[in-house]
Amino acid sequence: MEKLLISACLLGQPVRYDGGAKALHDPTLERWRREGCLIAACPEVQAGMSTPRPPAEIQGGTGAAVLDGTARDGEDVSQAFLSGAEQALALCQQHDIRVAILTEASPSCGSRTLSDGSFTGHRVPGQGVTAALLERHGVRVFSQFELKQAERALQDSRA
Repeated sequence: MEKLLISACLLGQPVRYDGGAKALHDPTLERWRREGCLIAACPEVQAGMSTPRPPAEIQGGTGAAVLDGTARDGEDVSQAFLSGAEQALALCQQHDIRVAILTEASPSCGSRTLSDGSFTGHRVPGQGVTAALLERHGVRVFSQFELKQAERALQDSRA
């Protein structure tokens, strides 16, 4: 049975910066949970960041820029974000995961958009640090709003 990496907050775990969760209730997700396909991760918590913790946003670029050393995360928690991304990648490699579902707009997990670094709620196109690292290593990353696309990608990877 093929595994999927999923943001822990989407499974209801209170790991977000504000101490909350973003529990996702969807029949596809519930089926994957019953089938034992889900491997939960919160890169920020895995890197040792507290819950709750101060909000962080990437300043000067996207997650790829943080990986390349040309941008940083707000109060410069870049090293923690890089460590968390590497730990998420290690989980994917350990479980031969090729599909991940990560929380949109997060500086770690955002797959399509993230905050612009101004702490005003303005979003820009781009990926978070973990999403960018996973994609660099061949893991297809989807947001919680793209479960059908993730399911198709999972089916394609089985073929």
